[in-house]
Amino acid sequence: MADSPIKKATLHIRRGGAGAASHFDDFEVPYEDGMSVLDALRWIRVHLDSTLAIRYSCINANACKTCMALVDGEVEYTCIAKLAPKTVTVEPLPKRPLIRDLVTDIVPDEEKWATLKNLEVK
Repeated sequence: MADSPIKKATLHIRRGGAGAASHFDDFEVPYEDGMSVLDALRWIRVHLDSTLAIRYSCINANACKTCMALVDGEVEYTCIAKLAPKTVTVEPLPKRPLIRDLVTDIVPDEEKWATLKNLEVK
């Protein structure tokens, strides 16, 4: 019996930093049924490009929801979004200030204001 070919997925990822021109990089990853987009992003960081900026906090339930990104044009948690053996486009959140690659500023504006007020010299 012949081995079945290894399935692959391609992540088409928008890269760049705040105030810089963005571009897309393509990364081919091994695909297994049940993989999430976050699984593939983490695989890319370990095996292909350690400079890819992503955010996730799966081990800390109080910080969950930090892995949100646009996946094929839809806002998704990358830990829940299922990977498919095709090309999947991943981009940062569109309405949040970009820090770098898929990392955006997710701190609510009211929390920033409260922090700044606490730092004022009295």
